[in-house]
Amino acid sequence: MRILIVDDNPTNVIIIREILKKENYRDIVTASSAMEMFEVLGIGEESNELRPRPSDIDLILLDMMMPEMDGIEACSIVQKFEILKDIPIIMVTAIGDSKKLAEALDAGASDYVTKPINKVELMARIRLALRLKQEKDWHRERDQRIQDELKLAAMVQNAVLTPTIRDPLFQVHAIYKPSFELAGDLYSWYRLGEGRYGVLLLDMMGHGISSSLFTMFIASVLKDTVTTYVDPEKVIQELNRRFNQLHLGKQLVHYYFTAIYMVVDTRMKRIDYVNAGHPPALFFRNNGSMTKFDSVCAPVGLFDKMDIEPQTIHYEDDGHIVLYTDGLLEAVQGEQEEQLEFLTERLSGSHQWNEAAMQNLFFNDNIPQERDDDKCLVWITLDKGVGAE
Repeated sequence: MRILIVDDNPTNVIIIREILKKENYRDIVTASSAMEMFEVLGIGEESNELRPRPSDIDLILLDMMMPEMDGIEACSIVQKFEILKDIPIIMVTAIGDSKKLAEALDAGASDYVTKPINKVELMARIRLALRLKQEKDWHRERDQRIQDELKLAAMVQNAVLTPTIRDPLFQVHAIYKPSFELAGDLYSWYRLGEGRYGVLLLDMMGHGISSSLFTMFIASVLKDTVTTYVDPEKVIQELNRRFNQLHLGKQLVHYYFTAIYMVVDTRMKRIDYVNAGHPPALFFRNNGSMTKFDSVCAPVGLFDKMDIEPQTIHYEDDGHIVLYTDGLLEAVQGEQEEQLEFLTERLSGSHQWNEAAMQNLFFNDNIPQERDDDKCLVWITLDKGVGAE
């Protein structure tokens, strides 16, 4: 432990240093003024910049009454710097004025001792301050490890997201902005052969680590499920079965997710879909009309068995389909009908993907939000034509 003694009186410095040495605290640094203390801590001359090195001081014993700058002002300056504010400061003072002592504590001091110094009292307060600092350091290091692990997990999570498809009759793009380091939204699509494509977007209940873990579980079984079962009803039923196998019945929170899964057949000009409690996808046609994929069943994971009625939509000409999670709706103020009207107005028009426009409209935080949520938008462009992939 390295202790910094700041006092303009050499006798006081000697007394405190000898007390510390007898208690086996031998790594001691001294300063005779606030300016010398700033130099030891790495604060620039103007007291507004830190030199590019962290301080190795574990505790400061700071005299309250010093020339040029008193201990209270010096303490308040130290507290301005994030890298220094966790260093405990014990004021050493001959003043019994409770108002001054309150000012010192308000300025950031963690404790105080009075002169003449009582050895037992001084050491008790030092041991307490160092214990508290050790606990703070441990929590800070643990939090940093957690943050590093969350960043790594986010990289892994992002790696499972499907890249863009640009085929002659079918194109799909997405923008995704999680509200936290880890997210509970997932999009994925697959070439199923013979001009067919499977597209899924889901939104896991809640946020944070638990929701992201459930999302990653679904991602781990999704490709096998889609390529094996293909049919929307069977895929959603299988995801429901897999999710319920996690045996979450004893949990206080019942996890589930909303999802919309569709199979687009570009040869037959046909879209089969199941909407499991998800916001309706929007299908914009060449003639200016819009179809909502709003026939819904219960979300996935709520019940052992799902009552599903798959839906079919046919198309002839060019068009585009937009899927989104409720975070995108909540980026718009108003009731749900007003939110859908806003989306419909902004998402209609050209069938071609314009990432910059979508980014500016929904993902640049230029729309007031009622609460933070993951935001995801998936854009499918359907081109007319005849032929397979």
